Amino acid sequence: MTSTDETFAEFVRMRSPVLLRTSFLLCAGDRGAAEDLLQDVLERMFCRWRRIAGPPEPYARKALANAAANRWRTRSRRVAEAPLDDVLGPSEPGHEDGVIARAELVRALAALPPKMRTVIVLRFFEDYTEEQTAVALGCGKGTVKSQTSRGLARLRELISPDASELLEERR
Repeated sequence: MTSTDETFAEFVRMRSPVLLRTSFLLCAGDRGAAEDLLQDVLERMFCRWRRIAGPPEPYARKALANAAANRWRTRSRRVAEAPLDDVLGPSEPGHEDGVIARAELVRALAALPPKMRTVIVLRFFEDYTEEQTAVALGCGKGTVKSQTSRGLARLRELISPDASELLEERR
């Protein structure tokens, strides 16, 4: 292996779990799609590895956001499938309540429009600033602010108060 291959392999070993989390959230909780999305981005990055100027992680995050947007565009042209509704039965208190709350959050994220979901993921799950988010998405800071405000309001509507409390407790 050349030194370039070794540096790329080291980057993948160290940063792919974090990038997979971002991809998972951008794919609205579809783990298979998230893994495919990340794999595609990493393949493209490997071909361009020598030409990537600056730190590679911001490049990877922007590529993930762009690839996710392309995926949404492609999926919007398909006939919509009818999802089965999940029926949640009564459960005993414990860690499973947190799992259910997180699953509810992922479902709520999936209900947001793609751009709004991307803004929420980058701002609150990846701790991007408004400026960093605007640069990553190629839009204005005002757009990021409005999408964040509307996205949070919509999430509050979609998440039950019990799940909201559980998520706050686990932070």
